[in-house]
Amino acid sequence: MGVAAALALLDEPATTKLPPLECLFTVDEETGMTGASGLDGSMLSGRTMLNLDTEEWGDVFIGCAGGGDTMLSLELERAPLPAGWAVRGWRLGGLLGGHSGLDIHEDRGSAVRLAARLVEGAFAARPGGDVALVGFRGGDKRNAIAREAEFVLAGPPEALHGAVAQAVAAVFEELVVEYGSLERAMSLDAAEASAAAVLTPAATDRLLLLLLGLPHGVVKFSHAIPGLVETSTNLAAVRVKAEEPSKLTLEIITCTRSSVDSALRDVRVAICRIGRAAGAVIDQEPAYPGWLPEPEARVVKLASQVIEEITGKTPEVKAIHAGLECGIIGEKLPGCQSVSYGPTIRGAHSPDERVEISTVGPFYQATLALLGRLADAN
Repeated sequence: MGVAAALALLDEPATTKLPPLECLFTVDEETGMTGASGLDGSMLSGRTMLNLDTEEWGDVFIGCAGGGDTMLSLELERAPLPAGWAVRGWRLGGLLGGHSGLDIHEDRGSAVRLAARLVEGAFAARPGGDVALVGFRGGDKRNAIAREAEFVLAGPPEALHGAVAQAVAAVFEELVVEYGSLERAMSLDAAEASAAAVLTPAATDRLLLLLLGLPHGVVKFSHAIPGLVETSTNLAAVRVKAEEPSKLTLEIITCTRSSVDSALRDVRVAICRIGRAAGAVIDQEPAYPGWLPEPEARVVKLASQVIEEITGKTPEVKAIHAGLECGIIGEKLPGCQSVSYGPTIRGAHSPDERVEISTVGPFYQATLALLGRLADAN
């Protein structure tokens, strides 16, 4: 929606009162912010930035969390599938998912974490070693709470379809009790599968150490701003990175956020420590900066005025527990004043993402009014 609004501004007639405009379009905002990170600040002369990327119409955002991703590559040993063993797969789905910053405070279920609990339940039911993990994958984007995950188990047919299946079902029922009032559409499906190899017990232990041991969810709420998440981390995805007869390499992706640099660093260090304990190879990208609030900035006051005039309500001026590009871009533009607002968007970074159409018109009207006042101020 921000791109559409910027393009519409460029197509406004000459009679529209506007200041000199520079429209900046970045790539990769949803998956890594590499576009903003790679920006050469000398390209831009303006020092007032309107970020048209926020998802709650009527509110004005003036700060955000910083963050960074960690990728853990885990090479897992395989052994041939024992003769006579059956193979069966399970798929956990129907979870809400959502944005790993904006929705993390709701304690929505992570399909990756919950599926790992199902696997752990299967092994707890068969301590004698006659069950094996074949594979595991789940989640999608780094900044989305995982909605789906799947795993495959193998074992003697009577055990796999008996005690193991019963144990998985029992743990799922526990999850329904834990999350049922929130995750109303959570489902578990099973089907026969095939495989030529299984993970060794040691490899399975290493994988479960990560999937059950890595932090996930809210780590700390802010002491300064009631209700604002200060620090969180998202166990985002498990992907197959490479596959050979004798080994399976999985990549586990986490996304950590915080408005406090030391807290961000602490959680990322913990992730690295846990990863190394499991024998993972760590690739931790440099953290991107947060956006320090400037509530007295001229553009903040003007944005608040025009939104109040259009909506009839005083906008809430606040910070957000998500990674907006304002912090990254602002760091490259000394003296830049920024504000962020936008139409209402639901289900961001998920297949259910949608815009509330009734907020698009007022949002664009506010943008024109704000730019008009900035033109007068210049």
